[in-house]
Amino acid sequence: MPTVPSFAGGRTHSTGAAIGRGRETPDGPARAPAVRGVTPETDASSYPFRMRPRLGILAVALVLLTRCGGGGGNPPGGGGSPGGSPPPNGGGSGGATLGGCPVFPQDNPWNTDISGAGVDPRSDAYIASMSGGSAFLHADFGSDPSFGIPWISVPGSQALVPMQFDIADESDPGPYPFPPNAPVEAGGDAHVLVVDHDRCKLYETFDSHYVGPGWHCGSGAVFDLRSDALRRDGWTSADAAGLPILPGLVRRDEVLAGAIRHALRFTVQQTQRAYVHPATHFASDSTDPTLPPMGLRVRLKASYDLSSFTGGSLVILKALKSYGMFVADNGSDWFITGETNTSWDDGDLDQLKTVPGGAFEVVTLGEIHTQ
Repeated sequence: MPTVPSFAGGRTHSTGAAIGRGRETPDGPARAPAVRGVTPETDASSYPFRMRPRLGILAVALVLLTRCGGGGGNPPGGGGSPGGSPPPNGGGSGGATLGGCPVFPQDNPWNTDISGAGVDPRSDAYIASMSGGSAFLHADFGSDPSFGIPWISVPGSQALVPMQFDIADESDPGPYPFPPNAPVEAGGDAHVLVVDHDRCKLYETFDSHYVGPGWHCGSGAVFDLRSDALRRDGWTSADAAGLPILPGLVRRDEVLAGAIRHALRFTVQQTQRAYVHPATHFASDSTDPTLPPMGLRVRLKASYDLSSFTGGSLVILKALKSYGMFVADNGSDWFITGETNTSWDDGDLDQLKTVPGGAFEVVTLGEIHTQ
């Protein structure tokens, strides 16, 4: 794989002290995302790919959101999406679903209950490096449609269109079933997430722009939702860690159902030049062993008292005790990603801001990959 990580995916792209595009940041207003893999000491022009100029500026315009899976106050699971409504999403005992499709097999890491897993020997050091002593949990989504990541579900009859990728050597080639009005994430990352609910395939892209008749994107990845297959080691996806994005989002339909039965995704400011499965890609030049590798998994400690929490925040925190969350990108410490949905209750989500990073622990890691 390249010695310098590609820039695909995620909320922000600095390998140093990156700041997420959340509603607020630990040190003030949100700042413009930098390019993945580019530290303040690094000249971006030295990288073996061409970066698109729009990535280096702050994207402040809101993207016009079309109907998406749960976003914009529409019914969850892609209701009203191009091609009609898919089967309803599940929040019940059968596990997570997207557009009626399973979100990977039940034994997949995303669906594994890790409440009884061991604590990694380096847990304290990892938590400290993620500002566990000073930073708090934060919902990087809310009622403002410029936050969160939108998604849609389409039928198998959705027209396939050609795709162009800047990082073609680590992208799954097209065509993709992207309608021309697929919702694009607001901000510099410009993710597009589409579920083919007839074939149970998930298509995700980064830095996505409709150019007609297809799309021009930074990178793209396709996931079979019925398979445990990972991406190739060393490959990115639409996310920095090579992980899928949509399976790790907080979704309103699950919160309303009262249970989230899968792991979530979150960001940290600094990661190391390493990853652990199910991640397949790193986005850092640092070899500091105290920094978290991509794919590191944390859980909320069983001893953390939830008696004062209510509503959706309580549902989220219970999931973090049972399933935890994966480090998926560089960004603000302890920022959790959720779907775009104007029906989110910001007051409810603000309860999460009282949970310190120190209330988490790192579960035992598998093999740490550095190449």
